[in-house]
Amino acid sequence: MTNRRILRLSGADTHDFLQGLVTNDVTKLKDGMVYAALLTPQGKYLADFFMVPDDDAVLLDVAEGLGDMLTQRLTMYKLRAAVTIEATGLHLHRGLGAVPDDGFADPRAPELGWRAYRSAPQQDDTVDWDALRVTHILPETMIELTPDTFILEAGFERLNGVDFRKGCYVGQEVTARMKHKTELRKGLAQVTVDGQAPLGTELTANGKTAGTLFTQSDGKGIAYLRFDRAAAPMEAGSAQVTWANPSENK
Repeated sequence: MTNRRILRLSGADTHDFLQGLVTNDVTKLKDGMVYAALLTPQGKYLADFFMVPDDDAVLLDVAEGLGDMLTQRLTMYKLRAAVTIEATGLHLHRGLGAVPDDGFADPRAPELGWRAYRSAPQQDDTVDWDALRVTHILPETMIELTPDTFILEAGFERLNGVDFRKGCYVGQEVTARMKHKTELRKGLAQVTVDGQAPLGTELTANGKTAGTLFTQSDGKGIAYLRFDRAAAPMEAGSAQVTWANPSENK
């Protein structure tokens, strides 16, 4: 999870450029780090990242596996905007407890600690981040967050990753419609898991598909559920799975 690419966007149009693209309000950078995503015009997930204030520039902290795609997509949108996009040699450091002087509080939840960007790789990270992610139903890039994801089903509102008052951005119309005109019928939730199942195992209930099981830790897991079917006992291969708290999505 620390295999990240840290991009730097600089130039006179940087903030306006990002404001028209990403799901969160770029003006929040004045208060610290901001979590956001880039969507397709159809409202589906392309990448999630942290925007980090860096003097007049903005750092983007994104999974290494999405670094090339995000750079290409931003370059495509840039056109004549006065924005320079470049990779840095910085490394992500993370931890719990007090935020260091060079760090930023994780904007998704206070329990997720801090992030900092330094010239050398981190050597002392002993936190069980998977356990924390399961506890707080925190989706991870390229695991729970995949190209067919709608960010509201992935909990982006709860994780402070979307702003409904900022105005237009790519995919905004679909996201706003899901927020205001529909009740979510699918989404990420915590489940209890009796047994073991590989990442991405299909969940079934009464012989019908009920979702997919993802990250697991200490008898619990994150699953993408069809809420109308997940109230029944579920199976993931030989593992028995139960929706931990159905009321959280009602």
